[in-house]
Formats: sequence, C-alpha cells, structure tokens
Amino acid sequence: MAQVIINKHNGELAFRLEKFNDLTQFDHLQRKNYYSMVFLKGSNFNLTVDFTKYDFEENQMICLAPYQPFMITSTAPSSGYLLNFHPDFFCTYRHQNEIETEGILFNNFHGLPFFKISEEVLFLNLIDQISREMDRDSIAQHEVLVAFLKVFLIESVRQKKQFDNDLVPKTSGNQSEILQNLVDAIEGNYTVLHSPQDYADVLCVSSKTLGVIVKKYLNQTTSSLITNRIMIAAKRELYLTSKPVKQIAACLGYEDEFYFSRFFKKKAGVSPDTYRKTVGFAKMEK
Repeated sequence: MAQVIINKHNGELAFRLEKFNDLTQFDHLQRKNYYSMVFLKGSNFNLTVDFTKYDFEENQMICLAPYQPFMITSTAPSSGYLLNFHPDFFCTYRHQNEIETEGILFNNFHGLPFFKISEEVLFLNLIDQISREMDRDSIAQHEVLVAFLKVFLIESVRQKKQFDNDLVPKTSGNQSEILQNLVDAIEGNYTVLHSPQDYADVLCVSSKTLGVIVKKYLNQTTSSLITNRIMIAAKRELYLTSKPVKQIAACLGYEDEFYFSRFFKKKAGVSPDTYRKTVGFAKMEK
C-alpha cells in the first residue's frame, strides 16, 4: 500500500512511501521525474540503469535521479520499500554541503547506482517513522518528513561511501591509475572534450586500452562515462538556473543548440524544456 503526498500547487507527486512484495512495478524500463530510493530485500537481482546491466545478490539500496531509466527483475522472491521525493519537496543541490548526495548517491557518472545495505535495522526504523508521520496529517508535517529524509539520505551516503571504498580496484596499480586519471580528466575537460579518443590522447594510451579498463572496472564504455558527466552538468543547469538552453549548450561545448537538445532528449527521454518544467528550475534564483 502506498502512502502519497501530493503537491497542492500543481497536483504532482511530492513524496511517496510504498512497501512492495514483488517486482512487478519495476519489470519494465521506466523514467520518473523525481528521485527514487529502492530498498531491495531478496537475491538474484538483475538491475538495468542507464542501459547498463548489473547482477547482484543480497539486500541493496538503488539510488535513482529524475529521468534516470531503470528496470529491476529477479528470479527469486523479492520485497522491499520504495521512497520517492520530487526536487520541489527536497532540493538535494541546496543541501549538498550538508549531505553530499550529488555525486555519491545520485548523478555519480563513474560509480555504481546502488550499494549493499549494512545497517538494515536503521533504515527499517526510519521507514517506520516516515510511515507514521505520513499517517498523522498534522502541523509541520513537511518539516518532519524532510528531517527524516535527511537522516535517511545521510545514512545512505555513509554506507555508499564505505561500499565504494570496498570496491576500489586492488589489482594492477597501472590500470587503477589510468582509470583514476580518466575520471579526473573527464571532470576537468567534459565541456570541451567529448570523444573517447580525446581522452586517450590526453592519457597517452590507446582508446582500445582505455575501453577495456573502463569496462572491466566500471562496466561502462568510455563514451557513456563522458556522456553521463555532460548530462549531469546539463540537468544541474536546467534545474538550478533559468539560463536559455542555447547558453547551457554553449557552456557544455555544443555550438548547435538543436543538436544539444536532440542529444539531451536521447539520453534523458525528454527535451531540456520538459525536464526543466517537470523537475523544477531556478530554485536558487530569488
């Protein structure tokens, strides 16, 4: 049974908590215009996020940003909890200095979109508190739910950081160094360098070698890494500012606004204008 809070100003979903006993609602590729945290309980999971496939066992937390395509299936009995919140309900960017969700839980262009849950009871207690508050319909409900959500996200960041640390490559030092140098190079040059060959040249390795390393450690392609970083920047600008799409495109190295818009729609599933209207924009411009 889902508990839902609707935004009274636009009639759209603001906050949602649901307990599920199977994965039926996740068994097809979908995109939502809000954040999703999926607490999975079971085994033999098959996850697709951004068209990259992952297989894993045991309990996991899936972290999904608005319009991030995903699908979840399993060959074993599964259950869990789904937590949704719209950026209008809680702005992750505004609280980035406190919680660090962006780049760790959400919009991490080189990391995994999930982590193994190590403190299950803590999350279950928070979910129970959230559920009770949603049933109360009392004064300051929004503030109380945001407080619970903050704790939920903070604990998720803590566990995700530990999970990521445990996954740091412990084999070939040379390959690990190349991978880290690639991530750093993309972070510093994504607005001007858009092709795998560009980064192969920067790192003085062949594009084939680069592709093999990225696939081995990140289960992605070099091209998808670059694209993901560009999309993260584009979405952030669309959400936080009222800059024209043409200006955002130019800042990201695209002289042709229409080419950029087609690129964005292909990756996000919606146009830049639709993303801005449905996710929210200029929240920091007062």
